[in-house]
Amino acid sequence: MTGLRELAAAFGTPLYVYDLAEARRCAEELRSDLPAGAKLFYSVKANPHPEVAETLRLSGCGAEISSLGELEVALAAGFPAEDLMYTGPAKTASEILAAARAGVRSFSTESPIDFRRIAAGAEQAGIEAEVLLRVAGTARGASGLRMTGGASQFGHPIDALTADPGAFQDIKGASLTGLHHFSVSNVSDESALIDELTSAVRLSAELRDRLGLQLRSLDLGGGFAAPYAIGTAPPAYPRLKTELEQALDECLPAWRRGDPSIAFESGRRLTATCGTLVAEVMDVKLSQGARYVVLDTGINHLGGLSGTGRMMRPKVELTVLGRPDPAASGLRAVVTGPLCTPADVLSFDAAVPDVVPGDLVAIRNVGAYGLSASLTGFLSRPMPIEVPVDSSGAVRAGRLRLRREPVAMRYEPREGQHDDVY
Repeated sequence: MTGLRELAAAFGTPLYVYDLAEARRCAEELRSDLPAGAKLFYSVKANPHPEVAETLRLSGCGAEISSLGELEVALAAGFPAEDLMYTGPAKTASEILAAARAGVRSFSTESPIDFRRIAAGAEQAGIEAEVLLRVAGTARGASGLRMTGGASQFGHPIDALTADPGAFQDIKGASLTGLHHFSVSNVSDESALIDELTSAVRLSAELRDRLGLQLRSLDLGGGFAAPYAIGTAPPAYPRLKTELEQALDECLPAWRRGDPSIAFESGRRLTATCGTLVAEVMDVKLSQGARYVVLDTGINHLGGLSGTGRMMRPKVELTVLGRPDPAASGLRAVVTGPLCTPADVLSFDAAVPDVVPGDLVAIRNVGAYGLSASLTGFLSRPMPIEVPVDSSGAVRAGRLRLRREPVAMRYEPREGQHDDVY
């Protein structure tokens, strides 16, 4: 595979490099940790680069999408529409219709209103949607980002479901075919993750029996962790498969025959370790006793949202390319980007090598929620170049662009009208 220095010399910096072989390896590793025969969906939001998505499709993944932009990426990457699942708490009528017309049949619903909206769009498209009900439950206290379990825009509360089980009865255009769980994200503790997922299995069996729900499909979500902007390895889950299979055998004994089919989702675990951001050190300075390392990349390219699941800023680690890092430099610095705002800080207290202006540095493990979770439109700076690489070298290079497009005027104020349009 082409080296990072060679790629930086060819394309400049900032530069995102995606190792497709690593993405394949991650898909194979995660699949080996899941129950036999389970479907694995790639959450496109983690990294919508078409080459990354295509690599995961060829590795046997379906795709979980939550916008028409992600639908376009998934179709361009070669995913059959029937291998897509459309999720999200605020799907509009127009996007549901567009997805259904594109061939999407599987949706996750978050509320009775959302369910009826899916049904209406599917009926208009001339199809019947297969809908999973996302439930807000299984709050077991696992580490990571809590998605449901308390008050949330995600999922339908269990108490509301038991109070009105008829809210999701099949209607023209849609049938409820199963349940969808996704209560946590980025859980590094294996015992906590096992507790969360096995609780979801038991809750699903209980809801099926108590409410007479169809359960042809069961999506248990994910929660699989991965490092972010530091060089550590992902956590291991050696007990996950065995304990999940035991829970499924106990609660849903026909699952091995596909009744129900079992699915999982992952974004970060599949792509985090495949991505590296290469940047140039533009300045090193002292300000009131603090060392500042200023890069040509910032929150517009990395961590603008502090990364999904990381409400605090990441602990960025810098690796110098082309020369050995000073042994135990002991230096710490504020790592910043080039933007004209004090908010452009990648790390307030990072252990750094003894870098000088002109050095090339790498920030590893940013293939998930790197560029896709950044403030890409802020200050109108150009996007970093993205280069997927494989064993034979660079696959192709490209750069996203933000641009304004004209939209037909739909508002014509009457003469003399003065309202609060602005």
